[in-house]
Formats: sequence, C-alpha cells, structure tokens
Amino acid sequence: MRPHKPVLRGALPVLAPAAVAVAAWAAWLGWDQRYDVRPDGSVSGPYEGWQVGGLVLTLLIAVAWATARGHSAAAVAGTTAGLALAAVVDWSGDGDGLFMVGVALVAVAAFVCSAVVSAVTDTLRGDAPPVR
Repeated sequence: MRPHKPVLRGALPVLAPAAVAVAAWAAWLGWDQRYDVRPDGSVSGPYEGWQVGGLVLTLLIAVAWATARGHSAAAVAGTTAGLALAAVVDWSGDGDGLFMVGVALVAVAAFVCSAVVSAVTDTLRGDAPPVR
C-alpha cells in the first residue's frame, strides 16, 4: 500500500509562488497608495517605475527558481493567482468599479510573463533532473 502525501505538501509548489507574489506585491506596491500631482496639474501614480521593476525582478527570480526545481506549471499558476489576489485586495476600494479590468490585465500579464520565464528556464536547464 502506498503511503499518503499530506494535501498541503502536494499543494506547496503552487502555494509557495502565490505567497511570494502576494508578499512581493505588499513589499513593493502595497505601501504606496497616493497619487502624485505635478505642478502642471497632471496626476501620476500611485506606483513609481522602480517599484514595479522591483516587483517584476523579484517574481522573475521566484519563477525561475521554482521552474529550476521542476515546478514549471506550479510557478506559473501560483504567481498568476497570487498577483491577481493581491491586486483584488489592493484595488477593490476604488469607487468606479473598474478595478476588475486592471486585475484581469495583471492576471493575463502575470500568466504570459511567468510562462515565458518558465519556458526559458526549462530550456536553459535542458534535461537536468529537478533539484530536490
């Protein structure tokens, strides 16, 4: 008889990238909630380019690491779900109701970008066995 794997251990490859994505969103973007008004009256923000770049770099490393360990699909799914969840929580207070359009765009971009990073990492890794 084959021993049972605990459910959490089986879900860990998806939950870990999701948790990293939520934590990275909170660290890079979650604290900056105000828009900047320039002297000419134009408005920008709430995020600066360096904040978004930091988030992207953090998640690029996380997806590449998980993929190198043999969890390509979990890295893509977890990162996409984590970023979508973080965006929903962060943007749901907008009064116009259009935040779900932004969430959908974040989810699509996260899926495409993490899939590309995962595919490139898999290609560079070649036929190496997954690290355990």
